[in-house]
Amino acid sequence: MQLSDAIRKRINNLLKINNMNIWKLYKATGVSASTLSYFMSGKRELINLKTLLHICEGFEISLKDFFDDPLFIDVEQD
Repeated sequence: MQLSDAIRKRINNLLKINNMNIWKLYKATGVSASTLSYFMSGKRELINLKTLLHICEGFEISLKDFFDDPLFIDVEQD
């Protein structure tokens, strides 16, 4: 699996776990809804690490917790 796909899947899983959608994530993080939507839809392939940190803060987890998931065991470079 490509890294960006694994990140998308992880965000989707966290959205479900936290009963959130992109709008609620935007409100919790301050990351623009368009940035979130473009990345999640695949229109934007890469995500900035600083943006990912804000997303983690919105979920109230650390970057370590974000990447501590089996999705990231065998990821490939984009």
